[in-house]
Amino acid sequence: MADTQSAPVAESVEARSNETEGKKPRSVRVVLLALMIAMMLAMLDNMIVGTAMPTIVGELGGLEHLSWVVTGYTLATAAATPIWGKLGDMFGRKATFLTSIVIFLIGSALSGMAQNMGELIGFRAVQGLGAGGLMVGVMAIIGDLIPPRERGKYTGMMAGVMALAMIGGPLVGGTITDNWGWRWSFYINLPLGVVALALVSAVLHLPKKRAKARIDYLGVALLTIGITSIVLVTTWGGTEYAWTSARIMELIGIGVAALVGFVFWQTRATEPVVPLHIFRSRNFTLMSVIGFITGFVMFGATLFLPLYQQSVQGASATNSGLLLLPMLGAMLVTSMVAGRVTTNTGRYKVFPIAGGVLMIVGLYLLSTMDTGTSRLTSGVFMAVLGLGMGCLMQITMLVAQNSVEMKDMGVASSSTTLFRTLGSSFGVAIMGALFNNRVQDVMSERAGALGSKVTEQSAQLDAASLAKLPAAAREAYQHAVSSGTHSAFLLGAIVAVVVLVGAVFVKEVPLKGGPQKPEVDSAV
Repeated sequence: MADTQSAPVAESVEARSNETEGKKPRSVRVVLLALMIAMMLAMLDNMIVGTAMPTIVGELGGLEHLSWVVTGYTLATAAATPIWGKLGDMFGRKATFLTSIVIFLIGSALSGMAQNMGELIGFRAVQGLGAGGLMVGVMAIIGDLIPPRERGKYTGMMAGVMALAMIGGPLVGGTITDNWGWRWSFYINLPLGVVALALVSAVLHLPKKRAKARIDYLGVALLTIGITSIVLVTTWGGTEYAWTSARIMELIGIGVAALVGFVFWQTRATEPVVPLHIFRSRNFTLMSVIGFITGFVMFGATLFLPLYQQSVQGASATNSGLLLLPMLGAMLVTSMVAGRVTTNTGRYKVFPIAGGVLMIVGLYLLSTMDTGTSRLTSGVFMAVLGLGMGCLMQITMLVAQNSVEMKDMGVASSSTTLFRTLGSSFGVAIMGALFNNRVQDVMSERAGALGSKVTEQSAQLDAASLAKLPAAAREAYQHAVSSGTHSAFLLGAIVAVVVLVGAVFVKEVPLKGGPQKPEVDSAV
């Protein structure tokens, strides 16, 4: 039985829904500030660390293991995400969220003190474990505190925080590394995390839970193995190992077997990690698919757009975050507007449909870029894509949460987050493989043996390597990158059609907490 505490934040949904619009208790606003800080920590970390990587390798060595600094973090985050959601449902949102913050801060402190690359990779995995709980905890707590009718504007704010982190991360990382050293790329998390920890501890009061059921350890193990295998396949495929290599085939086999076993076991577990009944909701299933595709497109775009602008348009890599400003700025504004409109009207179906259309158009426009495309033109194309993603980023979470009962809020939030994370892994891998193959083909066609030699190690050259190339090879590479981005974004446009098709079938169930009478979402 839940022991409900009496506190200003732990108001009932009914009481909160009767409050005057925009006049939340001060305690709720303080908690929302803490949640924004936590979301910023989770999103900023990889952006900041990415900028510091060259300096880290220069001091610690271990260049051959460099990719694991990111991969270890990503693996731990993806594997931990659904587990944090379930723990929050079973044992209470506040306790699990505070625990995830503490783990993230411990990982940050240890990463800053790392003396070699092996230690750094291990400590980054600890950080990733905590980061998975940060992202899920933020969305689940908002789901507990705010009625769905009012939740749109707050999830829109979180999307804005994500966009700001993606824009500002490289700038902050470069500034910190140049002035304080790379270790402060990790230490900077400590004061911010302590503030979030203190605010949540002091002000957030939610019902305490003590689940009698035992944790589904077998389900946790099978899901972790399955997710780890998928992420490794998408990370290593086409780079460390050929897609048809024995290692990749083994990982695919292990991943498929683990996930099939996981689904089978979830139908029998007393307290399943991911209750399969949530997928009976048409809207929840559609939002999971739409979230997957959104992650696929967004992270593919953030990988290839700076590369195109630096290699073809001659932009500086120093302020690489600013190169994405048209896309991320449009995404930020649209997320805020979509959240506000949803709150005021209770209507949301228009946003997934509009998002699907704008995403398809934006990706197609980006696929038309060539060596003569101006920065202004590419900026407009990016803005169109950003408008589409802004319509989808947090609406998917809002609709998914509105499709389940309160007792499943954590697993709904974590499942939606996990699908987006897996989508990003697949997007980077598949679009990356297509890009690399196209670049190498065009380089062979235009520069012959020299072109093949230039890109035999990697199809993505940094500014220093590009500057050393002969003029003919450099021109060939610019055409190759242009052709590669064309193929990658055209694939993205084709995949994005799934978003539009899915959005058409979304049922607009009135959001709870508004004047409409709540309905039960129809099952598939």
